Amino acid sequence: MYPSTPDGRYFVVKGTLWRCSNPSLPDDVRQQLVNQLMAARRAVKAANASGDPHELKAARARVHEAKVALGERGPVWWDDGAPDFNRHKVGNTPYAPWYASLNA
Repeated sequence: MYPSTPDGRYFVVKGTLWRCSNPSLPDDVRQQLVNQLMAARRAVKAANASGDPHELKAARARVHEAKVALGERGPVWWDDGAPDFNRHKVGNTPYAPWYASLNA
């Protein structure tokens, strides 16, 4: 399991922050979007295997659309004006002290 920031906005993998899904999504909606995301990821795998660049581009667009709908990309899902640190090294963000404390 990857550690999640205290505010629940990110989880950390190999020192990089990744935005979590919007926690206010209803469970049924979240599950539908996750299913769409998994199908799109399978389509990316199939497109890579086929070598069709148009198929790959379309499949990657579906992955992106699902991630935006989940709140993992695109506009942030919180409304307090805090900046987005998605894909930033945790040590270069305000979360650095929290992360350092995990190993203390």
